[in-house]
Amino acid sequence: MLATYGDRSPADIAEGIDSLELAWLVHQLEQHYGVPLDLDDEALARMSTVSGTLEVLQELKVETGSR
Repeated sequence: MLATYGDRSPADIAEGIDSLELAWLVHQLEQHYGVPLDLDDEALARMSTVSGTLEVLQELKVETGSR
């Protein structure tokens, strides 16, 4: 999903996520799953990397795999 921001391939995605990518990703997840994500400042700070984002989403029980 993150690769679609800027029309990149998945191989072009770096581990680090900047604030614009994160805002876009959260919006896309909310739209895709139809639920608002209740993220506090600590969760958002942890989402500065791909692996951190996956951990937060798993804790929130958000599906991150393909449908």
